[in-house]
Amino acid sequence: MKKFRSFRNKKKHLSSKYILLILTGVCIVALFTSLVFNLSGGPLNSVAGYVFVPMQKGINNAGSWISGKANDFQTLGEVLKENKKLQNQVDDLTNQLNVTKLEQYELDNYRELLDLDDKYSGYQKVAANVIAMDGTNWFSSFTIDKGSKEGIKKGMNVIAGSGLVGIVTDVGPNFAKVRSIIDDSSNVSSMVLTTKDNFNVGGSLKSMNQDKVLPFTELRDEDDKVKVGDPVVTSYVSDQYQEGILIGYIASIEKNANNLTKSGTITPVVDFQHLREVLVITTLKDTGEKELSSQKASDTQTETQDNTETQKSQE
Repeated sequence: MKKFRSFRNKKKHLSSKYILLILTGVCIVALFTSLVFNLSGGPLNSVAGYVFVPMQKGINNAGSWISGKANDFQTLGEVLKENKKLQNQVDDLTNQLNVTKLEQYELDNYRELLDLDDKYSGYQKVAANVIAMDGTNWFSSFTIDKGSKEGIKKGMNVIAGSGLVGIVTDVGPNFAKVRSIIDDSSNVSSMVLTTKDNFNVGGSLKSMNQDKVLPFTELRDEDDKVKVGDPVVTSYVSDQYQEGILIGYIASIEKNANNLTKSGTITPVVDFQHLREVLVITTLKDTGEKELSSQKASDTQTETQDNTETQKSQE
């Protein structure tokens, strides 16, 4: 019984396959006949329409999908290629912009130095680049790329920006070290430009870190003429700094407990966080010591000559 059922099912399955193959063959023959004899209408054309039109639509849709994907991949490749090209252009433009900014920055610095050179045209100067600093956030002491070969000497004043930077403390053949006025060991004899009152401006990294100011002391302002905003310059009584170099502006002022002097702070005109180029004034401060020594030598020579003549006359 089981064998009979299996044979029957197998026969039924084979019959279905044969029927499907026969129908497919009939449809192909009908389609071929319709195409060859240009038949329109009728049952053959209807059969072909029902069977092959959906198949062709499916094939067309599949082909369109594949073609669309291929176009998408091609478009994506073109977009990526174009994007890479644009990115390279952006990189080139960015580099050009950075170079332009650097050149503009250097041009502004040189223009600033030129203006400063014109401002203090009475002094001979040498331009120098800052090549090293002491490692803090401030240029309290630093090294420049000019030395004794360019005529740099200890005690020469250094300026930048709009005014005083500091003083040369050590010199080598090709370098020099500079101590700026913000250094804790610095002390500058200063003067209020509007009143000619003298006082001392001290260096203080602490004050610069806190408020970007420098403290001053020993200001005698009995008539209370000194005001916030008054310009401060190097004093004529200084034995280190040339007279009249701008240091900064009065930021605060108050009377001391003795009611005789005042103290306060000034805001420096130089940006001591961004020093790159400076000018070194090659003229040393004339304190009169040379003239005094020359006068003493002259007096000694005259006295010697007088004594010699006296001795000769006595003989």
